[in-house]
Amino acid sequence: MLDELLRRMSSHTPQPLERDAGFSEAAVLMPITRSDEPELVLTLRASGLSTHGGEVAFPGGRRDPEDPNLVFTALREAEEEIGLPPGLVEIVGPLSPLISKHGLKVTPYVGIIPDYVEYKPNDGEIAAVFSVPLEFFREDAREHTHRIDYQGRSWYVPSYRFGEYKIWGLSAIMIVELMNVLFDSKINLHHPPQRSSVLTLKS
Repeated sequence: MLDELLRRMSSHTPQPLERDAGFSEAAVLMPITRSDEPELVLTLRASGLSTHGGEVAFPGGRRDPEDPNLVFTALREAEEEIGLPPGLVEIVGPLSPLISKHGLKVTPYVGIIPDYVEYKPNDGEIAAVFSVPLEFFREDAREHTHRIDYQGRSWYVPSYRFGEYKIWGLSAIMIVELMNVLFDSKINLHHPPQRSSVLTLKS
């Protein structure tokens, strides 16, 4: 299964931003476990953080001036946040960059990791590390849909519920692109879903 996923990722071309100037850069790592039933690793950010506190996110953060590239940023942040050694990560490639509500240009990088990693969350930043089977997202098991009006168009973003965790917002948009690349799921972010209540959020 992973071989097919890698093949699809290697031939994927991320979509550039329409407006790409003036944004500070950031990167996140989307780790997928190397196993017969691959899982996607996410984090629950500590509730006391000033930005995105208590929210589910991928490990990552703002690019430091000394970072040679965004892959380095994603790997550095993953090591700092969850204790994931960079040497255990096989970077497959990037997905499309997005602009966060705080004005950061965020580039996601998909990486393959072993399924035996013992995570060491940074208590000041991360409340929990958890993983979700790719099959869960493949089936588009959304709890409901958030409509976000942004840059002149509407986005219909899934909100997933996995156990005690709510996965939504920027992370959910990244997951949708990943599912469309890996499984050709045809999840459309610009049309309301046929089955799911739609909640309107302010951008």
